[in-house]
Amino acid sequence: MLAHESLLHLKSHTGFQPIGDPVGNLTLGRGQLNGKPLHVAIVEARIASGSLGAKESDKLASLFKVVAAQKSPLLMYLDSAGARVSEGLPALGAFRHMYRAALTMAASGAPVAAVCGANCFGGASMLASIAGTRYFSNNTRLAMSGPAILAQSAGVSVLDEMFQAMSQAAIGKDSRLKLGAGNAPMDKSLAVPAGDNPAARHAELGVRLSTISSGKIGSGVEKIERKDLAKLYPEGYELQERGGVISGVARHQGNQIALIGVINGKLMGAAAAWAMADAAWKHAVNPPTGLHVLIDCESHATSMDDERVMLSAYLANLAAALHALGRAGTLIETTVLGKLGGGVYVALAAPSEQVNLVYGTHIQLLPGQAIASILGDSAPDKFEFADYAKARVADQEFKLGLVDF
Repeated sequence: MLAHESLLHLKSHTGFQPIGDPVGNLTLGRGQLNGKPLHVAIVEARIASGSLGAKESDKLASLFKVVAAQKSPLLMYLDSAGARVSEGLPALGAFRHMYRAALTMAASGAPVAAVCGANCFGGASMLASIAGTRYFSNNTRLAMSGPAILAQSAGVSVLDEMFQAMSQAAIGKDSRLKLGAGNAPMDKSLAVPAGDNPAARHAELGVRLSTISSGKIGSGVEKIERKDLAKLYPEGYELQERGGVISGVARHQGNQIALIGVINGKLMGAAAAWAMADAAWKHAVNPPTGLHVLIDCESHATSMDDERVMLSAYLANLAAALHALGRAGTLIETTVLGKLGGGVYVALAAPSEQVNLVYGTHIQLLPGQAIASILGDSAPDKFEFADYAKARVADQEFKLGLVDF
């Protein structure tokens, strides 16, 4: 089935009945599968490539909270480019809180399935990744970055025939079905099974990394000492870096807390996201009082290599690991030491009780070049902390004084 046929089949097969008027690209409703009631959320590409603005995200967050409380089945249709870049920070803040509700819903044990439309990019692909099952239409493309951004990163035209073939082979239906459990072709049958075991999913994602050249984390360990960290943790800290991922401990307000993160300023690929998630899952054995995520990472990687293994799943796995720690009683905070944006922001901010900005640091929806390619000359400059706080993107600002790195 093509995407529009999948949507028609979903509606007819479930007896879909809308509830209320559509909100932008989103329509909520009810239906039935096998004689049992279920919630239905449909995101269509009516405006702005099906992107999710603040109103759509807030509406979805409310639905996810109901589904989590009732542990009732949910079927989503996602034909979306992700968060709405043209709305700026309000869309990003709303997406943060919507994805937090999605993580709580997934952890509740509520059965969730997603039917992927023609395009399932960015935050929409991370939303699909929390579902127990993803159904792919014949013309589905699922990735953190759409073809235009992937082509830009590769330095070629999106119209180049060789690039189009490589892109389809990496992010199209057939490649996603080869990734195994949880990925199924859209056909006449539909089901909303319970989600899989998060720890088992994490292990499977680790095995999957071996199939790509960027899938290995280096073995060398380096001690990290920085003046900004000394100001953040005047009671003392110990930190080491392995393969670009940091881990350690610090004394903070009289307590010992755990530290993890990426502070090298590089884009986060599947391997780094998995390594961070692995550190978080290991802490789940004996949850610390607090865990601080330290981050300087402009956005998620935009390489075809990372998309081959479905980068969205790795970022969703990182978010789930942090969320699990939070549910176990660990206070999660994310502190931005440089830049933060894209799917990495969502994966870290959604499960965090607090997002902190060191004065002069920057949060964005996407890397500047990608935003400029979408918005042109209207691409925004950096924001003040008051803008981040108003949009619910960040919660506190730290002024550490003049820092010499």
